[in-house]
Amino acid sequence: MDLPLWQYQFRIIMLGDSTVGKSSMLKRYTEDQFLDCINQTVGVDFYVHFLEVEPNVRVKLQFWDTAGQERFRSVTRSYYRNSVGGILVFDVGNRTSFQHVQDWYSEVCERVQPHTIICVLVGHKSDREADGERAVSRQEAEKVAAQMGILYIEASSKTDHNITEAIELLTRRIYQGLLSGEIKLRDGWDGIKTSTPQQQPLQNEEQSPASEKSKKCSC
Repeated sequence: MDLPLWQYQFRIIMLGDSTVGKSSMLKRYTEDQFLDCINQTVGVDFYVHFLEVEPNVRVKLQFWDTAGQERFRSVTRSYYRNSVGGILVFDVGNRTSFQHVQDWYSEVCERVQPHTIICVLVGHKSDREADGERAVSRQEAEKVAAQMGILYIEASSKTDHNITEAIELLTRRIYQGLLSGEIKLRDGWDGIKTSTPQQQPLQNEEQSPASEKSKKCSC
């Protein structure tokens, strides 16, 4: 019997200030390309990639690449709720972008409720360190990530350092959350879809107050 094209679809949202390199990360991951000049995202762009998380289990990754400019925030916020994963990006050479990561994280956690979103913090443009342009130390970034309860990794689209690793780290963390029951398929929520729903019944939206309190953002 032929396997379907994918067993699960994960919707992942890219978060962070403008020009930190969110689009460059996705361009490198999905097309293995790096462009020195890339147009700023207007509203939201979409990318798709497939990943086999274990033998015969294929995940369709649907990336929502959001614009970092304030004037697009009302548009991008509407995509938060239907995301199961978040890649929170800052530029290691831009301290302001780092100072804003906790605001981005708090906002997506608030908007995704009552569902669970799993995030990873990416210190992007790590190649800038070689040019003496680093403004945020690894230790400081790791400390902030730990305070938020999320994983941290540094990457560079220019050199293709850790781009695949960062995205697959998040994907496998989501998959493990699905297997453990930390994340549940729920009717009316598109953060995760499955092509074989009979293997994982949808959760009823009517849950006890105790279970509602357990829902949170995660690493």
